[in-house]
Amino acid sequence: MGEKLTMENVNFTEDKLDNLCKNAIELIHYSRSVVQREVNLIQVITYFTLGKWIVEVQQDGECRAQYGKKVLIVLSEVLNKQFKKGFSVATLTNIRKFYLTYQSRIPEAVVREFVIRKSQPPVTKLEKESLFQLSWSHYLILMRIENEEERNFYEQQALKEGWGKRELQRQYGSSLYERLLIGKDKEKILATSQKGQIIEKPGDIVKDPYVLEFLGLDEKIDFSETELETRLINHLQEFLLELGTGFAFVARQKRFTFEEDHFRVDLVFYNRLLQCFVLFDLKTEKLRHQDLGQMQMYVNYYDRYEKQDFENPTIGILMCPDKNDAMVELTLPENSNIYASKYQLYLPDKKLLQDKLKEWMEEI
Repeated sequence: MGEKLTMENVNFTEDKLDNLCKNAIELIHYSRSVVQREVNLIQVITYFTLGKWIVEVQQDGECRAQYGKKVLIVLSEVLNKQFKKGFSVATLTNIRKFYLTYQSRIPEAVVREFVIRKSQPPVTKLEKESLFQLSWSHYLILMRIENEEERNFYEQQALKEGWGKRELQRQYGSSLYERLLIGKDKEKILATSQKGQIIEKPGDIVKDPYVLEFLGLDEKIDFSETELETRLINHLQEFLLELGTGFAFVARQKRFTFEEDHFRVDLVFYNRLLQCFVLFDLKTEKLRHQDLGQMQMYVNYYDRYEKQDFENPTIGILMCPDKNDAMVELTLPENSNIYASKYQLYLPDKKLLQDKLKEWMEEI
């Protein structure tokens, strides 16, 4: 009998084995991601095509409403009998709505090629043209958004940030679109609607308000700044999602000293897109002018002692439950890179923010 195979008598180098394991993991992750993209793409284009057929058949009926409903009922019964489940009338209604929402996105020739040839080239072509890059679950959420510009924004942002279904639902529920655009100029509003969040200058990363409903804090109950900070750290993933594009966590209670005086910055982040530190100071009471002066000192310290030559000036953000905008504007020098933003512990009134955004757009 041959010698028993053991780790001790196999001739290999540690580096080669490490590389084998690393490369194998990367390959499997890549292959699975490719398969998932293909599956998502096939499902979405199939539903798009099916929705197109449903609309065309319904339009042939003499009594549109009654005939249209009958089409969905009959098709549901036939498909569920063939495929066991997955094609309820509600699902077919969503499929129909999906086509009506995105009907201008795919040329008729591309759909025809997909349906008739049923081969790989059309699938590859669809993927390269980036017609649909999210999953069906994402589009079920996006279809509920009536405003086309807002719907395009969330689609682009989901792609850029790699949002799953839950993240997309949360950002829509927290009215991210309205919170980012209120106060912006008209060109910025149009560009954001087409490309998602655009970060070019410090003010682009600031939100007002920040929505922290994921902390589980009741605004009617007193809590300390330490407790607020601890909750944010315990929910760091959700907080990073709320902060937005490009943020990375650096430190909590970052200490620095001048002579015998010690100071601590509540939270320190870094934004890789703006290439700068972003400091957060947390308040549980209405913002005071002293708080702004303290943040100015923090920002000055980081600019002088922490920032590298290739990095951009530090940004300071004070998060508070209430503030006086006139006091903030009067206290801070122009181009100070310091911002005061409210935070709230519940999801905002979406209708209220939509009306506010509409008023703002009418004024500019």
